Amino acid sequence: MNPKTNEILGDYQIFLLRKWLALLALLVLLILSAFISTMVGSSGLSLNQVAGALLGNGSASAKSILWNIRLPRILTAIVVGAALAISGCIMQCVLRNSLASASTLGVTQGASFGAAFAIVCLGGGAQANVATADAVVITNPYLVTGFAFLGGIFTTAIILGLSRIARVSPSTMVLAGVALSSMFSAGTTIIQYFANDVQVAAVVYWTFGDLGRTNWQEIGAMFILSVLACLYFLFHRWDYNAMDHGAQTAKSLGIHVDALMLSSMAICSLVVSICVAFVGCISFIGLIAPHIVRKFLGTDHRFLIPASALAGAIILVLAELVSRTVVSPAILPVGAITSFLGAPLFLVMIFQKRRRGLVD
Repeated sequence: MNPKTNEILGDYQIFLLRKWLALLALLVLLILSAFISTMVGSSGLSLNQVAGALLGNGSASAKSILWNIRLPRILTAIVVGAALAISGCIMQCVLRNSLASASTLGVTQGASFGAAFAIVCLGGGAQANVATADAVVITNPYLVTGFAFLGGIFTTAIILGLSRIARVSPSTMVLAGVALSSMFSAGTTIIQYFANDVQVAAVVYWTFGDLGRTNWQEIGAMFILSVLACLYFLFHRWDYNAMDHGAQTAKSLGIHVDALMLSSMAICSLVVSICVAFVGCISFIGLIAPHIVRKFLGTDHRFLIPASALAGAIILVLAELVSRTVVSPAILPVGAITSFLGAPLFLVMIFQKRRRGLVD
């Protein structure tokens, strides 16, 4: 092996090492963020109390706070953040548009419409205590969850139908998603207009996005589905790398581009719909996490997919922490926190693409 080849191999090994170190840094940051989140809240827990509760040796109150309140919220944030980020990463690849995500394609809004329909038209929301009017709850969470899932899948079917039947371009699919978002938002507004006060409050409560609604079984279901989707995406990592260079290049390498795009979009929408159905609307995670990671790691999907998952989990864990501490003991809607972060970045991305001549 000549010296030039050795030099190239050495550079490549350094390149890979830097990528793996970046993934390791993200993993460490996620663990630290999650651990800090277990100690912060209206009922502050010390490091010793958290450690004791995790080992089963702490006080009853500490164990109750940790295992029944904080850990489910934190694990939900990790699973949902990773799932939304992975889905956004793949959508942006197959549509060849960095502005693509579940929220910009209308999947989230479709799920919201389905939930609103179930709450108002099928009686899924009510007042917890009519006498004191102290709370609004979702009386039939599985009904609301099911219709939210159907709304998200229906939106995906429309997007995929446009791709297969009308043969629209990837950029046009994103514009179609924006139109669908407006349509479903209008539908949700009309449903609320004909609802009573309690039903309107229930719809608003659901659309806020709440990481505290899930139980351990639902967290497990989202985790399994997300892992299976991630494995599928990683199996096709080289195909996605080829698609980054254009559909014709990918086809010349023997990749069935249309089939891969349809299957990838369907799986992404399935994952997003399930997550939105369980926790409500949490926007922009799928948009901002892959975009941030891509700035540092490039477009190699061998590293971009897991890095996006870690970044999405970190962002949502930190957003959940902020939601619990800004006006403690009240808990702000985590969806509002992510929108405050994502909306300005979305505008920055649009202006950047315009400067490059990629947006009309």
